[in-house]
Amino acid sequence: MVFSSNLFLFGFLPLVLAAYYLSPRVARNAVLLAASILFYAWGEKQYCWVLLASIAGNWAAGIWLARQKSKRLLITVIAANLVLLIAFKYANFLVDQLNLLLPIFGWRPIRMSPVHLPIGISFFTFQAIAYVVDVYRRDVPAEQSSTRYAVYAAMFPHLVAGPIVRYRDIAHQLPHRCVTVESLGVGVRRFIVGLAKKALLANTLAATADDVFARPPDELSASLAWLGLVCYTLQIYFDFSGYSDMAIGLGKMFGFDFLENFRYPYVAQTVTDFWRRWHISLSSWLRDYVYIPLGGSRGSAGRTLANLLIVFLLCGLWHGAAWSFILWGLWHGLFLIIERTGWGERLKSLPTSVRHVYTLLAVMGGWILFRADTLSHALGYFGALAGAGSGLATAADYLNRELWLALIIGTVSCLPACPWLAERLRNGERQLVWREGGLVFAQVVGCVVLLHLSMLWLASGTYNPFLYFRF
Repeated sequence: MVFSSNLFLFGFLPLVLAAYYLSPRVARNAVLLAASILFYAWGEKQYCWVLLASIAGNWAAGIWLARQKSKRLLITVIAANLVLLIAFKYANFLVDQLNLLLPIFGWRPIRMSPVHLPIGISFFTFQAIAYVVDVYRRDVPAEQSSTRYAVYAAMFPHLVAGPIVRYRDIAHQLPHRCVTVESLGVGVRRFIVGLAKKALLANTLAATADDVFARPPDELSASLAWLGLVCYTLQIYFDFSGYSDMAIGLGKMFGFDFLENFRYPYVAQTVTDFWRRWHISLSSWLRDYVYIPLGGSRGSAGRTLANLLIVFLLCGLWHGAAWSFILWGLWHGLFLIIERTGWGERLKSLPTSVRHVYTLLAVMGGWILFRADTLSHALGYFGALAGAGSGLATAADYLNRELWLALIIGTVSCLPACPWLAERLRNGERQLVWREGGLVFAQVVGCVVLLHLSMLWLASGTYNPFLYFRF
C-alpha cells in the first residue's frame, strides 16, 4: 500500500483520519500506532516482526542507557541494529561476492536462499541508532512510554521511505499535540503537491528514463542518452521529494512537524552545497553520527578527507547492496574532497552560471552510476553521452507533448519560483489586501486541479512504486 494508490487515498487514509479525530486525545497515539502497524503489515506480512523487534529492543535499550551510561552497552545496541540491517539488506550481496572468491581457493560456492529485504529497514534502523545515541549523550531523556516510542518509530507517514525523523525533533509532540484547521489545511496542501510531483511529473519522466536506460548503451544516440539522463535526474528528485512532501503533509494532519528533507538541490553551486539540500535528513544523520564522531574536520587535512570518503562510502552502501551504489557514494565523496582543496577556492571565483553547470554535471554523472544496472552499463552510458553510441533513435522520437510539458514544468519546479512569487505578493502594498486572499484562493484552486489531474493520471497509468521504497 503506497501513498499514491487508490486503496490508501480513498480507503486507509480517510478511515484513519476519522478514527483519529473522533478518538479522545488520550487514545490518539494508540489509534495512530495501530494504523501504522496495519499499514506496514499490509506490505510486509510475515516480516512485520523485524520492525516490532527493533522497536521493543531499542525502547528497552534507551531506558537502560538512561539509567546507566554504559559505552559498552551503547556499542552492543548499535551493533545489534547494524547486524539486523546487514543480515537482511547485505547478506545476498556479501554471499555473491564471497562466491566469486571461493572457487579461486578450490572451495565450493555457498548455497543460500535469497534473503528478503523488509521495507524501510534502512530508515527505521538509522532512526533507532540516532535515538539510543542521543539518550546515551543525554541530549534527550529516554522515552518511558512504550506506546509513544512505538509511535515515533513506526509512524506510517515516514516509516517506509523517510524522512529520517529524529526523536529529539518530535519528542515534545508525542505526549500531546493539537491539529488546527490551518495546520490541517497546510498538511492537505503539502500532501497534494507531493502526490502531483509523483503522479504527474515523476511517473511521466520515468517512462522515458526507464526505456532509455533499458537499451544497450551502444545503441543510444548522444541526444537520446542525454534525454534519458535529464529525465532520470528530474524523476528521482520529484519521486523522492514528492514522497517527502506527502510524509510531511501527513505528519501535519496528525499534529506532527517533520523537518524539511529537500531544499531545491538542483540550484546548488557546489556538490557540497548539493548535499546540504538533498536528502537533508540522511546527510545530517551521517554528519552527526558518523563524520563528527570520526573526528570531522578537527584533525589533519588528510584525516578530514578520509572521514569524508568513509561517510560517502557508507552513504552509497545505505542506498543499496551493489557496487553501483558504492561507486555513487565514492563519486560524491571525491567531489567533496576536491572542493576542499585549492580547486574549491578557485571554484568560488568562477561565475555563478559556471558553478551551477559544474554541479549539475557532477550530480548527473553520479545518477548514471546510481541508475545503471552494472558498472559496464554505466561506463557505456558515459560513452553514449559523448557520442560513442550508434543508435538511430534520437531525442526527437521521444519528445511528445506530454514529455515536453513534464520537462518544462519539472525544470521550473526545481527553482524556488513559487516561494519567491508568494513572498513578493505578501510584501506588496498594504492597501492591496486582496492579494493575500487571492493567494489563498489560488492555492485552493491549484490544489483541487492538481488532485483531479493526479487522480486521472493514476487511474490511467500503471503501478509505479516510489524509488526509495527499495532502501
